[in-house]
Amino acid sequence: MRKEDKGVIIGQLADTVKEYGHFYLVDTTAMDAAATSELRKCFKAGVKLVVVKNSLLHKALMSIEEVDFSPLFDSLKGTTSVMFCETANVPAKLLKEYKDGVPTLKAAYAEEGIYVGADQLEALANIKSKNEVIAEIVALLQSPAKNVISALQSGGNTIHGVLKTLGERAE
Repeated sequence: MRKEDKGVIIGQLADTVKEYGHFYLVDTTAMDAAATSELRKCFKAGVKLVVVKNSLLHKALMSIEEVDFSPLFDSLKGTTSVMFCETANVPAKLLKEYKDGVPTLKAAYAEEGIYVGADQLEALANIKSKNEVIAEIVALLQSPAKNVISALQSGGNTIHGVLKTLGERAE
């Protein structure tokens, strides 16, 4: 491969890392043809899967100055595939579906944190997405309003009824 081609690939990898924000380094060495074709479901889940050369990915990560990716460099050995995603926990949930442990998680960069080792898969799967956190906050904010509305409805729409209902409610 020519030096110019390597430079282009390194630039493309760096741009992809910046674009998606979350990525998983996965070992796909022991996958047979059937398992590889089954892995295509990651595309339906919004995950971009790319097989990379370790040295080129290493250089691409080093070219990104905003984040220190050096803890991931030891994981760049053997066959490496990268799963890029917009939602941090989607690749982890996909990898958990494989019972035999293939493909294997090497490391991940998710929600501005670095996770190294296959033992981090459970923690990555439990990360809440931005939309899940927003939904929880909205539900918490709606709860007091719903209590007042239910008190108004059960109290006969009078101040006396509302105060009586709220006074009877256990705190």
